[in-house]
Amino acid sequence: MPELPEVETVRRGLQPVMEGAKILVAEARRPDLRFPFQPDFVARLKGQVVTGLGRRAKYLMADLASGDVLLMHLGMSGSFRVIKPGNDTQPGEFHYPRAKDSTHDHVMFRMSSGADIVFNDPRRFGYMKVIARNALEDEPLLRGLGPEPLGNEFDAAMLARSCAGKTTSLKAALLDQRVVAGLGNIYVCEALHRSHLSPRRIAATLSTKSGQRKGVAGGEPTDHAKRLVGAIHTVLNDAIKAGGSSLRDHRQTSGELGYFQHSFKVYDREGEKCTTPRCGGTVKRFTQNGRSTFWCPKCQK
Repeated sequence: MPELPEVETVRRGLQPVMEGAKILVAEARRPDLRFPFQPDFVARLKGQVVTGLGRRAKYLMADLASGDVLLMHLGMSGSFRVIKPGNDTQPGEFHYPRAKDSTHDHVMFRMSSGADIVFNDPRRFGYMKVIARNALEDEPLLRGLGPEPLGNEFDAAMLARSCAGKTTSLKAALLDQRVVAGLGNIYVCEALHRSHLSPRRIAATLSTKSGQRKGVAGGEPTDHAKRLVGAIHTVLNDAIKAGGSSLRDHRQTSGELGYFQHSFKVYDREGEKCTTPRCGGTVKRFTQNGRSTFWCPKCQK
């Protein structure tokens, strides 16, 4: 599934043709994707100006002049195609061959910018929903999401509070969207390696017990928490600058493949030498919570 950097790259690709433009035509070409379309889905979109295109975790969010928000999720195989006269690009196109059959073109928006935006989803795990902005806090799909990892409020203290008392593994905690929103398997593996922390480490070790005795809610952040937050910021920003990772699905707005996969330190590098200077360890893989975990047992403690 595309992770935060890939979804952010798609947002940046759609932004020039969506923001400030009116939805002249909206089509839902089947009754459902992962979930059924709302009965008034098309009616609430047609004629609306997109005043802004944002992202929350792995969701794209188009603000409409009506006060509604169009919530969009790529699922596992969803992608957008931007069609303009003489130009056909696919922000977020996947590295492995994608179905080009128009039978998988399930949603289309004709914009006043001159672009047709087509959502193609062979597996139909993606979804779209129109929500009143003043009802977003109560939306089940968004309720309970943790802080944005690149937001101002996400720091070592917040992460320590969220992990205080947790007996789950550190990797499981980071994949919990209630702890931090938008992180997925690839970037959690990379951030843990860059901070030299084991994916098996107990999450509670990010918070000091001494801080709890002093009355600090959740305890104070340990050096581990500070290193980890710094690594999360670095790996996500680097991945966005690189246009995401083209392991399976992702392509930049220009049509070029994202290339952050060439900067992977551990992910998908089983059996290779660890890149940490003077480490000398070997990258290992094991299954954790149903997902492949890549790490260096020698330098990640």
